[in-house]
Amino acid sequence: MESTSPNHVKPLCFLFFFFFFLHRTTASSTPLLPKEALPTKSGYLPVNLTTGSAIFYTFYEAQNPISPPLTNSTPHLAPRRLRLLLHDRQLLRAWSVAGTGFSIASTPQEIPRDQFGVAKHLFAAITNFVGLDLVFKSRPIYITGESYAGKYIPAIGYYILKRNAKLSKSRRVNLAGVAIGDGLTDPVIQVATHAVNAYFSGLINERQKRELEELQLEAVKLTEAGNGNRRVVQSLVEDLLRHEEVKKALGVSNVSIVFEECSDLVGEVLHEDVMKSVKYMVEFLVRQSKVLLYQGRFDLRDGVVSTEAWVKTMKWEGMEKFLLADRKVWKLSGETAGYVQKWGSLSQVMVSSNGHLLPADQPLRAQAMIEDWVLDEGLFANV
Repeated sequence: MESTSPNHVKPLCFLFFFFFFLHRTTASSTPLLPKEALPTKSGYLPVNLTTGSAIFYTFYEAQNPISPPLTNSTPHLAPRRLRLLLHDRQLLRAWSVAGTGFSIASTPQEIPRDQFGVAKHLFAAITNFVGLDLVFKSRPIYITGESYAGKYIPAIGYYILKRNAKLSKSRRVNLAGVAIGDGLTDPVIQVATHAVNAYFSGLINERQKRELEELQLEAVKLTEAGNGNRRVVQSLVEDLLRHEEVKKALGVSNVSIVFEECSDLVGEVLHEDVMKSVKYMVEFLVRQSKVLLYQGRFDLRDGVVSTEAWVKTMKWEGMEKFLLADRKVWKLSGETAGYVQKWGSLSQVMVSSNGHLLPADQPLRAQAMIEDWVLDEGLFANV
């Protein structure tokens, strides 16, 4: 594995991924990270050369190259896990936002305060990475992520397209599409769906539904008054990523960094931005690229009900036809994997037997879904 420092970055491509297969073992002679989990390259992508703030990344070279697209995915308020996907494509995982995970914010002032700041950092990371290897300059980039990345993904996609309009063709980022999994995108609308979602899932009765609806209304009022907040709770693998052995294997420059699955400091800095909608960014993206929205059937946080509540309010010329499109049964290896609804550049997938985090619950389905969507195959084929 090759590691790069913040001041010497040699990127090869950009692809963010959903899948993880890190495992723990009690045998002292066995590495905490299996050989297959080690990145081809890792290091830091500078977002501010003056201060040294940088985004940590891990890059996985294609095992069976087929002139692959470049895909990138940003995680949530704090990165939680290493993930692998699309073994015949090149993958790059960036740990955003600066100040979370192993990414570096030289001072608290360097932590982005809103989605514009997040997107600015990610744009710097992407251009630094792709720009240092011209072979990837013309390849399409797909940006993907889940949960709170329902805000990060539209933000960076929107930022790229706006910047591209002002750049010469040779300097543009070749964005082809974005994918958002169980995303928090339009928080006020989504918060107001929890009661009906829990009720029709059989978890609460009608009285409790009314009580929860009152609480939802209060939450929306607090948000409109500028006092709303929605804390994103992360879990798993924090202990693994605190091991010095793992940090060294991943190429972390300062192994004394204590990995936190959720950064209180970053959460505090982004506090005022959490409940703001980025729906208008998705509306812009669906007109100029393709958009995939996918949800787990059993996700009560940002699942199907929550997503459809804001999607149907989108201002897009194709919305009426999308809403009238059939939801088709998606089968994988003879089993019903979920349901796909598609019209034009917008696709929505409901994944069966899945909760809030598709890569953890159904990794094979997630991989098949992303591959078909990227390649316009299967139920994602343009007809």
